[in-house]
Amino acid sequence: MPRAEYAERIVRGGFPEAITRSTDKRRKAFFDSYVGDLISRDIRQLSEIERTSEMRALLQLVAARSGQLLANTSLSNDVALGASTVKRYLTLLEEVYLIKRIPAWSRNLSNRATMTPKVAFVDSGIAANLVGADARNMLRPSGRFGPLLEGFVLMELARQRTWSTEDVEMYHYRTRDGVEVDAVLENRRGEVVGIEVKAASTVGPDDFRHLHHLSERLGDDFLTGIVLHTGQQTLPFGPKMLAMPVSALWEVQSPEHRPPGGRHVGAGH
Repeated sequence: MPRAEYAERIVRGGFPEAITRSTDKRRKAFFDSYVGDLISRDIRQLSEIERTSEMRALLQLVAARSGQLLANTSLSNDVALGASTVKRYLTLLEEVYLIKRIPAWSRNLSNRATMTPKVAFVDSGIAANLVGADARNMLRPSGRFGPLLEGFVLMELARQRTWSTEDVEMYHYRTRDGVEVDAVLENRRGEVVGIEVKAASTVGPDDFRHLHHLSERLGDDFLTGIVLHTGQQTLPFGPKMLAMPVSALWEVQSPEHRPPGGRHVGAGH
């Protein structure tokens, strides 16, 4: 799948009403109407908020941070709302399934709730529409392809967790000195799969350095490190490390095309 097709999938999102609309203008009208109805009807019923313009402004700021850390203090300053109001609004946005917060991972369970979460929009099409990204401009050097792709992948992983036979939780990992892994999947035995998302279509050894950090920290509990990219090849990068196309998340590979030395990671819808 070429990068342009990933961009199309991101801006199209997953709502049947958006997928079946034949033009960008009609799809945009659907997204605007859907978000408007959620704010004016569902959220107001849940919380009786009256200044819906503040909620819309916050929603756009969160969309611009899709796939990134969600710092309440920064949002509070940018939207000129109190920190407690921002916290309440974010909870409402999660309750109506517009956003999902990805908690931070640590082996110290008591630390997880206090570390900064990431945020992803449940539907990538809504996020792209809120920041004015289309399939053409997001691929420009100054476009938002990388963050939107990461949010898209995080939500695909979140959906696949619901039917997986393996009961896992999803986190992200970040240290104070800048080591970061986009998704950490951990089962109840404490075994971990680390996943990095790269907008590039080529992958090199340097793209695995943060996964190696996690592997060294966990030892035998680290099962696999995967770099998902927009190229077309699945390649091994040493013990427990694989580069795979993002499309492996939904494509079923035939046995002869599965990665050497590892279990199949991709899954079919």
